[in-house]
Amino acid sequence: MAKKVNVTPLHDRVIVKPAAAEEKTAGGIIIPDTAKEKPQRGIVIAAGPGKKDEPMSVKNGDTVLYGKYAGTEISIEGEDLLIMRESDILAIV
Repeated sequence: MAKKVNVTPLHDRVIVKPAAAEEKTAGGIIIPDTAKEKPQRGIVIAAGPGKKDEPMSVKNGDTVLYGKYAGTEISIEGEDLLIMRESDILAIV
């Protein structure tokens, strides 16, 4: 479930909590910390109101897929989050 934050993104921005990095491969091999890839999936925890003529298509609690280098890393209340434009989101899962 999405956690409530005291930050409201502006316009078409969303705040996403990235999913945890994979610890094991499908074959059961444990991945070391140095080889882990940045996750490309997360949960929307806050969404702005949208642009003037375009309402937002994502809402709080949606699980989304986003580009590998999308967004800006921020820290709110000790938690690492990403803030990005809605256009950086590729799909709602």
